[in-house]
Amino acid sequence: MSSSKKITRRGLGLAALAAPAFAQTAPAKYTGALDGTDGKVNATLFDPLEWARAQYKSSPLKMTFRATNRKQAEAWQKKLRPKIVELMGGFPASKSPLNPVTLETRDFPGYKREKIAFETRPGVMVLAYLMTPKKGSGLFAPMICLPGHGRGVDDIVGVDDKGRDRTDKDGYQHDFAIQAVEHGMAAIAIEQMAFGCRRDKAARKRALGTSSCQPLAGAALLMGETMIGWRVWDIIRTIDWIETRKELDARRTGAMGISGGGQAVLWAAAVEPRIQVSYISGHLCTFLESIFSIAHCIDNYVPGILEWAEMYDVAGLIAPRPMFVESGDRDNIFPVDAARESFAKVKKIYEVFGAANAIEQEVFSGDHRFHGVRGLPFSAKHLKA
Repeated sequence: MSSSKKITRRGLGLAALAAPAFAQTAPAKYTGALDGTDGKVNATLFDPLEWARAQYKSSPLKMTFRATNRKQAEAWQKKLRPKIVELMGGFPASKSPLNPVTLETRDFPGYKREKIAFETRPGVMVLAYLMTPKKGSGLFAPMICLPGHGRGVDDIVGVDDKGRDRTDKDGYQHDFAIQAVEHGMAAIAIEQMAFGCRRDKAARKRALGTSSCQPLAGAALLMGETMIGWRVWDIIRTIDWIETRKELDARRTGAMGISGGGQAVLWAAAVEPRIQVSYISGHLCTFLESIFSIAHCIDNYVPGILEWAEMYDVAGLIAPRPMFVESGDRDNIFPVDAARESFAKVKKIYEVFGAANAIEQEVFSGDHRFHGVRGLPFSAKHLKA
């Protein structure tokens, strides 16, 4: 005779507690085709960036700085400078008319601001804001101001994302063109190619901070030229425009910029001796530890540069003209240790020129942003603003 016993929910729970515990291991997350191949193949050999960094060690750097006296250093500059121009894609053989036009003039409490446009080459217009201090007399020292990635020139002249005036110096660029005016310089803030109002139609349909660098820099490369070469030519022509303005002293022209603007200052001052003072924020580093190893915008790249020089060599072409560089100690795209390394190499070039006092670096507590605490007074001092 068989009998059955009713099992309650409580009984089921007790039985489960009494049962042997079996560890439940969740399946490992799939990470790729090399899963499960440990010990069979060296996984690091599949990392192409590690391979590329190893290749960097054999970069020729044929024209890196090796001079031991000023005569040798000047000869080095004369050889490297035209090579840099060549690598950027060269410049137009002649200069076309600027055809400037004034679009707007406004007064602000401490300065007058003119909105101007001029042609840097046939078919290419540049928008610029000229801001001149209301204090002071005589000719003003002009400082060309170059924005980095963001909303373009609006980010450095006090215009918010609704087109309204602002006074709080917002954003990572902190309206540094206005700060230059507050230090007695005349600011010429130009819209860099592929930023702000100089973007293509597709980019203009998107957010204000969307750049046109990706298609435009790629187009330049396909034609054997570079975005930085195009931007440097804009700066060269801006100096030509400065020479036409009676209130500006072109002999005291400086250039300053943050990030992509700092890049433009670096390359422009390297090949244009009319730039008397260079202020590079958030850019001077080594190619290896910045654009070589960290994802950056395509506008940073100059094909073949490592055949001839590193970033500190390009910066060395500015010597002995005054240069100020600054870096945040938490800058995650231009790492501070490499920034210090690069600066030390540039300073050695200045020392060979007998101009060690003409170059300074400030490493401040912060991320990738404009600082200005020492750089603006340095620039004003050397431009005698």
